[in-house]
Amino acid sequence: MITDDLPVWRTKKYADLTLAGVASDGVFSGYASLFGEVDLGKDAIAPGAFVRSLEKRGPAGVRMLFQHDPAEPLGRWRTIREDARGLYVEGVLSPGVARAREVLHLMKSGALDGLSIGFQTVRSKTDRASGVRRILEADLWEISIVTFPMLPSARVSNVKNARWFRDGETELVRIMRRAARMMKR
Repeated sequence: MITDDLPVWRTKKYADLTLAGVASDGVFSGYASLFGEVDLGKDAIAPGAFVRSLEKRGPAGVRMLFQHDPAEPLGRWRTIREDARGLYVEGVLSPGVARAREVLHLMKSGALDGLSIGFQTVRSKTDRASGVRRILEADLWEISIVTFPMLPSARVSNVKNARWFRDGETELVRIMRRAARMMKR
């Protein structure tokens, strides 16, 4: 395991979550990480860094926490996938959890929209000139909803309200798939 002189443990990286619509049923989506963007800790996630971890764990194996606190699970991730932009997530907050209801209200009001990824670095490479560590492979353990994310550009982009809304790229893919199915008929 290559970790560039860091302890082989777990690394917490804060990425903003871009909220575009949080539903009353607690469904939301956004990007937990954006590829190639340098965070405040001088780390940048490379495309493909989460592929093995996601194949191994799937969304059900990655926990949704509040502020990285393992005693405060909030819900579950329905979708976690890499696309050209970064690590796209769709989650649902559990309505029976008091903290999840609070988080939902804070997300809807725009007061809380940060995401933070908790992972163990498997492979990385540090640029000696800039000091930026490029994460080539990471074992993703959890994604937290946080107040202060490390990557200011990754935010919740969608918090479902009256109707289902997805970010433009996801919506375009959905429309194209529907059109392809109709053409096969």
